[in-house]
Amino acid sequence: MADLTTTCAGITSPNPFWLASAPPTNSGEQVLRAFDAGWGGAVWKTLGQPIQNVSSRFGAIQYRGVGGVGFNNIELITDRPLEANFREIAEVKKRWPKNALVVSLMVESREEWKEIIARSEDAGADGLELNFGCPHGMCERGMGSAVGQEPVVNERITSWAKEFATKPVLVKLTPNVGDIVPHGLAAQKGGADGVSLINTIKSIIGVDLDSLTPRPMVGGRSTNGGYCGAAVRPIALHMVAALARDPRFRLPISGIGGITDWRDALEFLLLGSSSVQVCTEVMLRGYRIVEDMIEGLEGWMDARGFERLDQLVGRSVPAFTEWGELDLNYEIVAKIDADKCIGCQLCMVACHDGAHQCIHPGTELTAAGVRVPVVDEAECVGCNLCQIVCPVQGCITMAQVDNGFAPATWNEHVGHGATLRPKKGSHG
Repeated sequence: MADLTTTCAGITSPNPFWLASAPPTNSGEQVLRAFDAGWGGAVWKTLGQPIQNVSSRFGAIQYRGVGGVGFNNIELITDRPLEANFREIAEVKKRWPKNALVVSLMVESREEWKEIIARSEDAGADGLELNFGCPHGMCERGMGSAVGQEPVVNERITSWAKEFATKPVLVKLTPNVGDIVPHGLAAQKGGADGVSLINTIKSIIGVDLDSLTPRPMVGGRSTNGGYCGAAVRPIALHMVAALARDPRFRLPISGIGGITDWRDALEFLLLGSSSVQVCTEVMLRGYRIVEDMIEGLEGWMDARGFERLDQLVGRSVPAFTEWGELDLNYEIVAKIDADKCIGCQLCMVACHDGAHQCIHPGTELTAAGVRVPVVDEAECVGCNLCQIVCPVQGCITMAQVDNGFAPATWNEHVGHGATLRPKKGSHG
């Protein structure tokens, strides 16, 4: 069976599945139950000067009857006494010495960083995560994303932490920037042992149409919060991969953002993460989701001959490139399996209204009485939209066409006059 043991930024855990710093890691009792369920690590809910949180705190997008596809929170750091947190950290570490226990931290002054790092390490923390990402509440006080959005400040405070810490230091990066790479490089320059990303995205989840107040509501008012959940995964994957492929960046990555199952986690691992952190899905479904994550990842690795986790970390990074390096002569077209088609015509509607008008009504009925749409392959640009909207798995496939043209990128075409295949599509 595959060995899921991983080491991320010098922190070893029995599997790569960590709980992110958030409500599910607010107390020792919670982290103990999580470790009992099988989680390999946990990042303790951010410690600093305890604050008073508000009520209410959470909001979510309901999409086609599914709640929590996109999630928003305006909760801040711990509201519990530091003494209680440190006591419980020590208790958890005593019970689970081989699991990764990282403590998230957010304070202001150099002396405060020195003190809270020492107390965290004395309590038994395996590592420290500097919260430079919180996009609400704390940033207005000069912390959180106010630090993460300024590379110079990021570097300076990271260097403070490395001066005081004896355990590995992870910097949690904010996604509320135009380009993540300078911020990862700033953490590296400050001496960080690794980075974690992404933190939540500054957002308003919606407006209550009765009270006309943004949600979640606090006494008739609201504020921007942090967006998370499955909807942010594509953004997180891009930022993780952007760092992983940059030759200047050499730190381990703990990937965060919209992980709901083992497949999502595997995508982060393949794009360069050596551990993954989960929050929203645990809030929606509980700690036991890790059982399926472990079983699924082990099964996938066994089926493909991977014995150790480090053999697959970053395997997809070389395939991530710039648009100008993509093969413009590569060609695919849609193929509809008449035996699987149910005649819903969704592909035709999507193609005619949202793509290139190459799927047309069929003229004949199948034995099952289904009128199967017809693809005009000479006009099909292979955009994938029909496959995306088709409700029947495997009914529409995208098949490669041997068009006789040699591979050619845009960069090659502009610089060396490479031959491009003729354009297709009604709007070509």
